[in-house]
Amino acid sequence: MTEAAQPRFAAERHERLLRLLRERGAMPLHALAEELSASEATVRRDLRTLEARGLLARSRGGAAPVGGLAHEPTQRDKATVAVAEKAAIAEAAARLVGPDDAVVIGPGTTTRQLALRLAAVPGLTVITNSLAVAEALADSRTAQVVLTGGTLRGPIRALVGAETERFLGTVRVRHAFLSGNGLTAERGLSTPHLAVAAADRAIAASAERPVVLADHTKVGTNALFQTVPAGRVAHLFTDAAASAAELDALAEAGVTVHRT
Repeated sequence: MTEAAQPRFAAERHERLLRLLRERGAMPLHALAEELSASEATVRRDLRTLEARGLLARSRGGAAPVGGLAHEPTQRDKATVAVAEKAAIAEAAARLVGPDDAVVIGPGTTTRQLALRLAAVPGLTVITNSLAVAEALADSRTAQVVLTGGTLRGPIRALVGAETERFLGTVRVRHAFLSGNGLTAERGLSTPHLAVAAADRAIAASAERPVVLADHTKVGTNALFQTVPAGRVAHLFTDAAASAAELDALAEAGVTVHRT
């Protein structure tokens, strides 16, 4: 590669990196390296350069767009990310649910995949604040769907607010399934929007054993508001590309980690 070409390729990589952060919010270093087909050392140098120019904020083990810990990817944004991994995660998590069970399912593209796999479970009751989850179960002949009520948070097709939280406060189930936007051993599950965070906390509080479904792009990532501390998470279902170091730390915090 010529000396003239090197800056051009770096500039193209920087543009792609910033676009990824704008579209997905905070991302861990290993996920950025994978998306950019570059080494972690190269991406780490890129992050230092872009941070010095005020174009991103480095976080523990990754980066976020400026002010990006508050960035909220939409349902549409997330629908094309780690599609195969989310399907495998949902397939594995569905084994926790049996006939005549009752579960709470929160919003997200992975939780929607879970709902699709639960449609044939006999006698199942699903309580949800997610319109996407409810739609996935709308044609089920065996599952009863209960919507929480609340105010619509359009970008993620979820019901939030005081009514949602009050309703969830009356519910008690064994398993509740959440997705969120980031998961670390230090902060647990997190999300960028205050009202969504409050609803996720209520979902977790409704269950004896909260279950997190998070593909590798979320593991090692932080968002603005903590929802569920790591020590409160009973199970994590993730994929083989998730950070091994972060998963080890989560296991040390008491999380049962399942890698698909």
